[in-house]
Amino acid sequence: MLIGYARTSTLDQTAGLEAQQRDLTGAGCERTYVEQVSSVDVGDRLELARALDNLRAGDALVVTKLDRLARSMTHLMELLRLIEAKGATLRILTMNLDTGTPTGRLMLNVLGSVAQFEREIMLERQREGIAKAKAAGKYKGRAPTARAKEGQVVSMAATGISLSEIARQLGIGKASVHRILKGQQAAEP
Repeated sequence: MLIGYARTSTLDQTAGLEAQQRDLTGAGCERTYVEQVSSVDVGDRLELARALDNLRAGDALVVTKLDRLARSMTHLMELLRLIEAKGATLRILTMNLDTGTPTGRLMLNVLGSVAQFEREIMLERQREGIAKAKAAGKYKGRAPTARAKEGQVVSMAATGISLSEIARQLGIGKASVHRILKGQQAAEP
């Protein structure tokens, strides 16, 4: 069975979603799972989870484009492991790629290797740029936001406000609130 998966990031992208559904139906998908959710919200992608749950041995998960399925190469490889564990394959229509064939599997691995290489080169250049900027005195790093609110955190905690509420009101993380208060306790005699 061919199982389709279509996704757009926002609700305004209905034309893109309709085009994906049309292409998936044209490719022979008998069932298509559709959602409008950001790829960053991996945990909120309930229809993707349903599509994966319904895959059986011999099935293929079909997407129109790679970016509709995975947000990174690591995420793609995790999904591919899940798909293969069920005895199914992945097809990407725009790339004419099918992991059920040796060529498709090779292409996916090559693409993954190239993407990883590009990412490592980019990070290396970024580190070099930061080192150069630091040497020139132009890079100071990110301003500490939570530590700047230390006084507010301590006074709010003294009034009995919960850590979660302090974090919400000040726009900082709960872990930062905890760290500040822990540092205060350590400093007290």
